Amino acid sequence: MSSTTRPVKEERGTAFVPEWLERLDRPVTTYYVLVGVTTVLVGFGLIMVLSASAVTSLNETDSGSAYSIFFSQLQFAVIGAIALLVASRLSVATWKRLALPLLGAALALQLLVFTPLGIDVQGNRNWLDFKVITMQPSELLKVALALSGGLVLSAKRKQLGRLGHALVPFVFPIAVVAIGLVLLGHDLGTALVMSAIVGGVLYTAGVPGRWFALAAAGGAAVAAAFVVTSPNRLGRFDVWLGRDTDPTGIARQPIHGRYALADGGWTGLGLGGSREKWQWLSEPHNDFIFAIIGEELGLPGTIMVLVLFVVLALACYRLVMRSSDFFVRIATAGIMSWIVVQAMINVGAVIGLLPVIGVPLPLVSSGGSSLVTTMLALGILLSFARSEPGCAKALAARPSLLRRSFAVLPMRRSRS
Repeated sequence: MSSTTRPVKEERGTAFVPEWLERLDRPVTTYYVLVGVTTVLVGFGLIMVLSASAVTSLNETDSGSAYSIFFSQLQFAVIGAIALLVASRLSVATWKRLALPLLGAALALQLLVFTPLGIDVQGNRNWLDFKVITMQPSELLKVALALSGGLVLSAKRKQLGRLGHALVPFVFPIAVVAIGLVLLGHDLGTALVMSAIVGGVLYTAGVPGRWFALAAAGGAAVAAAFVVTSPNRLGRFDVWLGRDTDPTGIARQPIHGRYALADGGWTGLGLGGSREKWQWLSEPHNDFIFAIIGEELGLPGTIMVLVLFVVLALACYRLVMRSSDFFVRIATAGIMSWIVVQAMINVGAVIGLLPVIGVPLPLVSSGGSSLVTTMLALGILLSFARSEPGCAKALAARPSLLRRSFAVLPMRRSRS
């Protein structure tokens, strides 16, 4: 018998399963995949922010350093890592208790946007300026929507076949108020991502599919109204349709984004070798960092990023399928929808498949609020993964890195 296969008893005969495939079925697989993908994406994002932001840091910050944006992102990555570690150690029961208080806090912060504490950023009033730090409360609302959706819909699991129970109180008033406050600040991109969270939560909860068609039609009508009533959004839509190709106007960003991808070609110009970041491409370290990845690292770099998000989605799907807790399944689907749909919107805008909406690439783009809250959400997923049958016990049985390090040190013999 080969050492790489093991017999598995079935009703009819004996099947041989490769050892690597058997490893994937272990209870700790989801946990370690989430840890690995998160670590790689955050680390890669820091490298690309350093490369993409150097010129902007020199020209647009007061520090006179090429590393100012990078150091800011690094600080937020450390804060995000702390949030992830704390979140991963909390129990599922604790997250159930925190769901509604977190929602209330997020809504209160979003309301503060319309006070003197709120500031406009590129036409969107979706930021709070506390002088010491600025934050985007709608990012915290994404986490709150996923958790509150899991809590409410799991409690009404047996009644979700009836429209009233499926809509009240999660869709009306929770989701409507949350998304409505974001739309009042004119942030259509974030509202679309939040709508994806709501859709993912309802679909996983088992809400009948026919209602999604009606919701999609209503959402499309609202989005169309926001486009036609905003000259800026209407201009972006004209660029996407090819009606506006002026490289000195609103079409400059998407045009130079595709220039960057074309310059990178198959193999890229090399890390740090981007030409478009020299003030040709606006926001090279933020919304259009995927273009810099393509320019510097070529097709392999862009494919690597896409594969990492696919692996993250598969890990979330595995967690949904293996969990017996309905709250965990619904909340995981909401977080998965958030990260995957936001990545799709960002990449689609860079490659010209979608109009430019203005959302960052999760874990990769520069932006403190987005990075910290996304890492917090992934910490919640790690907490859920630890609740898989056998996972916590298997993790506890494995020696820590510190204990393994001491184990290889030579033992001093005691003198007799």
